[in-house]
Amino acid sequence: MMELTIFVLAIFLGFELITKVPPTLHTPLMSGANAISGITIVGALTCAYFTNSPFMANAMGFLAIATASINVVGGFMVTDRMLTMFGSKKEEK
Repeated sequence: MMELTIFVLAIFLGFELITKVPPTLHTPLMSGANAISGITIVGALTCAYFTNSPFMANAMGFLAIATASINVVGGFMVTDRMLTMFGSKKEEK
């Protein structure tokens, strides 16, 4: 029951924090989140390599690597798009 309470409080806290972030800070925070996901990928690779139970660790490692990779790629795409929005407008020929 305590874990469920902490999980629900974390959801509310995360929602409040995300809604209070101004747009000018979104791009640097997204870059930080990409760095954290990169660390997740390295940790998942390490855990999958140095384990004694091959199937479960490999399955969980694959899942962690896949979701973190999607997060990294999506985050870089969003960051690139936001940076082009703030960039100077080029004239079309």
